[in-house]
Amino acid sequence: MATRPSFPFLETDLTKIFSEFRIPGLDIESLVATQRRNIEAVTAANQLAVEGMQAVIRRQGEIIRQMVEESGSAMRDLMSAGAPEQKIAQQADLVKSAFEKALANLRELTEMVAKSNTEAADVLTKRIGDSLTELKSSLQRAKS
Repeated sequence: MATRPSFPFLETDLTKIFSEFRIPGLDIESLVATQRRNIEAVTAANQLAVEGMQAVIRRQGEIIRQMVEESGSAMRDLMSAGAPEQKIAQQADLVKSAFEKALANLRELTEMVAKSNTEAADVLTKRIGDSLTELKSSLQRAKS
């Protein structure tokens, strides 16, 4: 797993910057902490998306390598076939098999992309829910 990138702006103490803009009852530290967690969630979701796309690209490379190997083997088999009728029948079987494998590979890649997108969206969805809960709690504390 790749290391997560660092973002220097996350280390900035925004509470000091916003201390001049204090609004009675508003907890700036809590809001800054919430935003920091939001940024961390977006970063995590982006990392999941990148890792998912890297896995898809690796799998595409494996598929291409397999296709090249299988094509070479199929061509040798086709050339060694006997009568023209036998070659035509064998060629039809090869085309059907290649088409079925291409569909299976497409389904696999589509599922990989969907899984990666779902994982990234789940991180963001959870963070949005948590963020709204934190905001609601902060507002309720401000009223008290």
